[in-house]
Amino acid sequence: MASHFSGVLQLTDLDDYIGPSQDCIKPVKVEKKSGIAAAKIRIENDGSYFQVNEDGGSRKLEKAKITLNDCLACSGCVTSAESILITQQSHEELYKILAQNKIEDPSEQKVVVVSVSPQSRASLAARFNLNIQETAKKLTSFFKTLGVHYVFDTSFSRNFSLLESQREFIQRFRRQKEDKKALPMLAGACPGWICYAEKTHGSFIIPYISVTKSPQQVMGSLIKNHFAQKQNLKPNQIYHVTVMPCYDKKLEASRPDFFNQEYETRDVDCVITTGEVLRMLNQEGMSLADVNPCSLDTEFTSVMDDEPMGHIGGGSGGYLEHIFKHAAQELFGVQVDEVKYKTLKNKDFQEVTLEKDNKMLLNFALAYGFRNIQNLVQKLKRGRCNYHYVEVMACPSGCLNGGGQIQAEGDASKDLLQRVEQHYSSVRNELPEKNERVKELYEQWLGGRDSVKVEETLLTQYHAVEKITSGLSIKW
Repeated sequence: MASHFSGVLQLTDLDDYIGPSQDCIKPVKVEKKSGIAAAKIRIENDGSYFQVNEDGGSRKLEKAKITLNDCLACSGCVTSAESILITQQSHEELYKILAQNKIEDPSEQKVVVVSVSPQSRASLAARFNLNIQETAKKLTSFFKTLGVHYVFDTSFSRNFSLLESQREFIQRFRRQKEDKKALPMLAGACPGWICYAEKTHGSFIIPYISVTKSPQQVMGSLIKNHFAQKQNLKPNQIYHVTVMPCYDKKLEASRPDFFNQEYETRDVDCVITTGEVLRMLNQEGMSLADVNPCSLDTEFTSVMDDEPMGHIGGGSGGYLEHIFKHAAQELFGVQVDEVKYKTLKNKDFQEVTLEKDNKMLLNFALAYGFRNIQNLVQKLKRGRCNYHYVEVMACPSGCLNGGGQIQAEGDASKDLLQRVEQHYSSVRNELPEKNERVKELYEQWLGGRDSVKVEETLLTQYHAVEKITSGLSIKW
């Protein structure tokens, strides 16, 4: 049965990631010439397009290349990046840069930095039957064998995302009487959810969304700003790649908000998925299990005794849990040692509450997958959403089940996801507030927690995408 997200948008498959709702509005490119009447377009049975002129002549048209920026700017459909032609965001681009480095003058070479997400690391660990520490060291070695200079871990940059999310929630909670859209605060780390929100509900939903950057984009700021300065490099002399569990992270990296106009470079130049890393291993004729490990780069990696670290609260980053505990202590002086989840309609919609003297103090929820997101949005529109915070993620089961993760067939997919979850949760967890390196960077890099640079560097903004109603958006 079709489910309606809005009056004009209909999606027929809400089981997983966002799928195309209609054909792209840029199917072909027709070049107009002044003084010449517009030509007709004929579509052949094989799907090719021909321009038919007034004199009866015809020529085959090339299909236009759709860039990620085209997709972001177009409201003709809601789509995951799996469905569009990606010309700059693939492992082939990484190979191209590595090949150029081998033949170019040293002064023209780029320093290649790879930042690996903990979700991708867990997926690779499950695939090759390795523990997390072995996977981290072998993956570092594999990339460096190809010519990568540094390999870091986005668990480190997530510390900043969690701390800023905590602070943002406290600020919103305290101004909720003056600002009707201060709460609920909705997580903004999932680009699939952001893309949907901007395109389908625009100015209505955007004020509710957290403006804290995702770990990927915080890492981009760290690499192209602080790390570049430390290495005496300009931002455009670094080629920054992230390994992510999600195709939509490619969309996020391509947002104009994360582009440095002065140096004409993105904070994250290229995003490759976990599955693409597996394809790279296969292309090199290697198994990760057989790669000789090497020590981890610790400049931007949360490590203790050469051990990768993580955060408590589930495979999507633990935003709900960290914000809930912080808010309980900061706002009400209540220390929460264990967060207890209550499953509602399904395992991807759960509630967490804080009560005192029969009074509801905090009411949080997590909503994963677009069935639950749809219900959440409708509650907001009807004024019936009583949550203070919602951890929103586009993928059912969250980021560990992202579309870019290594996949298994049929019933084996559930077993694989369970093993990925076990690997992900096997690491030691840290509190962002206790990370001394993070404290140091707040002071040395950002000029303190309350500086203007924190706002400029760790926060972002969203943009409503205007609805397109031209005839081009009609399916032929």
